[in-house]
Amino acid sequence: MNTTHNQSQCKKTALITGACSGIGFQLACIFAFNDYNLVLVDRLGPKLNEIANRFQNELSILVKPIVKDLCLPTSPHEIYSELQQESIHVNVLVNNAGFGVYGLFNETNLASELEMLQLNVVCLTHLTKLFLKEMVKQGEGKILNVASTAAFQPGPLMAVYFATKAYVLSFSEAIANELEGTGVTVTVLCPGPTESAFHEKTGMADSTLVKGKKMMDAQTVARIGFRG
Repeated sequence: MNTTHNQSQCKKTALITGACSGIGFQLACIFAFNDYNLVLVDRLGPKLNEIANRFQNELSILVKPIVKDLCLPTSPHEIYSELQQESIHVNVLVNNAGFGVYGLFNETNLASELEMLQLNVVCLTHLTKLFLKEMVKQGEGKILNVASTAAFQPGPLMAVYFATKAYVLSFSEAIANELEGTGVTVTVLCPGPTESAFHEKTGMADSTLVKGKKMMDAQTVARIGFRG
């Protein structure tokens, strides 16, 4: 009998989106070192599999990598169905994946902004809906939605991104209120500018918002989110 495997099956499981880099990767590390099994979701297949193999080899946990582009509307249900088929129960859902677009709204790329809305808003809502029902039924569970300090005010030059994070905050606070007494909690992590590849990807690395500014590192942000 494989005792290590059996012990791993008894651990709680955390599902983390956007797990290959930045805050998502650091959260995955923290959950792993706190003895959680992991479901890691990202679209970067080779890197995701490398991370999953490393965690599984170095720690006595089970790690399931799921390669998905969460900008596709079908992805949340595909993830949920795959886990249902394998009888993997998610105790903690971390909706971390997201991206931003920088520039004047009348000049930015519409396709990119529609993908951002799909990922930052629709996918987050869809995954929450799917996994929350089972958590309430079980009487326990945790959801961590990653928003931003952008959630608290409008953001010229990142108008759509700031609006998506305002949605995440409002949505999360509302359902957290609804869930009082169920044994399920919803928490929102709202970091400011963080040292990660986010700024290069959005094209804002040279903007006055981040250039020359001292930023918190992703590991510290993840630690705060985990404790919260």
